[in-house]
Amino acid sequence: MEPEGRAGGTCGELAAKARERPADDFDKEGGKGPRDSRADAEEGGTAAGEKPGVKRSATVTAAAALKEGLRREIQSMLETFGGQFNEVLLAKKKRLEMHTEPFLKRNTQKIEDIWKTHKEQRQKLNQEYSRQFLTLFQQWHLDVKKTKEEEAKLADMEDLEKNHESFLIGAQDELQE
Repeated sequence: MEPEGRAGGTCGELAAKARERPADDFDKEGGKGPRDSRADAEEGGTAAGEKPGVKRSATVTAAAALKEGLRREIQSMLETFGGQFNEVLLAKKKRLEMHTEPFLKRNTQKIEDIWKTHKEQRQKLNQEYSRQFLTLFQQWHLDVKKTKEEEAKLADMEDLEKNHESFLIGAQDELQE
């Protein structure tokens, strides 16, 4: 399951290789590693800050080649780790999507059902309110009509009462004469 174009082995193999070779073991491979300038000074070579001689430049070239090899090996390990890390992330993403999709579908369906139920309840409530309002409006209209009729009757009664009073006053005047 190693990505194409990547160098060498699995994570575990690369880590084992790195552990097998200690950092101070550069002397065995021709370079001096971290002890270069101190060891050169002790062996009669040039110390840091002095002009490099022939011996120093050969050592520097070998050390540079060793460092470049280590850099490449570490880069390869990092690329391998990165590839495996990306594979793990991709697998987790797919698993999350796999679990999330049905959950979202269920919740969407529940929300749609609730929304539909609320819509139906609002429509029923609106119909009931409209029915009650229409009944109330019709009753009010009848009450207004009755009130107008009563006012008209009351006006007729007041006219009769005034006529009756005038008739009584007239009759009393005739009686007194």
